[in-house]
Amino acid sequence: MSEFRSLIIVDDNKKLRELLKVTLSFSDYQIHEAETADEALPLIKALKPDTVLLDVMMPGEMDGFELCRRIKSDAALSDIRVIMLSAKGQKTDLETGGKCGADAYIVKPFSPLSLLETLKNPSRS
Repeated sequence: MSEFRSLIIVDDNKKLRELLKVTLSFSDYQIHEAETADEALPLIKALKPDTVLLDVMMPGEMDGFELCRRIKSDAALSDIRVIMLSAKGQKTDLETGGKCGADAYIVKPFSPLSLLETLKNPSRS
C-alpha cells in the first residue's frame, strides 16, 4: 500500500513505545504517540487514526478501558480500531476489554510478529 494509515500508541512506558515504533517502522503507518489516556483523547479526536494501540494501566484520570469506551461510544470515533496491549491478562481483563469495545486484546509480553499479524488481520483478536 502506498497510502499511509495513522496509528496512535498510548502507553506510559517510553521504552515500549520505542519498541513499537521500531516494530512498525517498515509498515505503512504514520505513527503518533501519547503517554496517557488523558493526553491521547484530544489527539485521537483531532487525528481520527485508523488504529489505536492502547495500554490498560496508565497514570491519570482515565485508564485504557475507559479511553476505549469513550472512543467506541463516540459516533465520530467508533470506527477506529482499538487494540489493547496489557500486562493484565486474566480472563476478567479480557472480558472487560471486550465489553469496552476493544477489537483485539494482546497480553504483554507479546511477540512483535503477533502484533503485526493482528494489525494485518482485522478479524483476529
